[in-house]
Amino acid sequence: MDIQLKRGLLDVCVLSAIKNGESYGYQIIKDVRPYVSLSESTLYPILRRLESAELLTVRCAEHCGRLRKYYRITPRGLERIEAFKRDWRELESIYRYIVREEQGHDET
Repeated sequence: MDIQLKRGLLDVCVLSAIKNGESYGYQIIKDVRPYVSLSESTLYPILRRLESAELLTVRCAEHCGRLRKYYRITPRGLERIEAFKRDWRELESIYRYIVREEQGHDET
């Protein structure tokens, strides 16, 4: 898969994992695990990139004697998810066009 496409998909997966409430790294990994393989070494650069793009905010709080970072989606992050959904519908249409011959729907 194209690395830029995969990067964009992972960004939206992470945003989707926190769209209903704040979460932390390990929980995000657990939440997306049924759908996509995501390691800590992949997740934390994504979180930093999303924070830099103002798609999420971060707060630190103590948990079991340690500081834990909690991530919350911003309105801009919610907009990114909606933009992804629109883009995906267009990609689905392109995919259907590409595979139409394989499905026996060749119009030529």
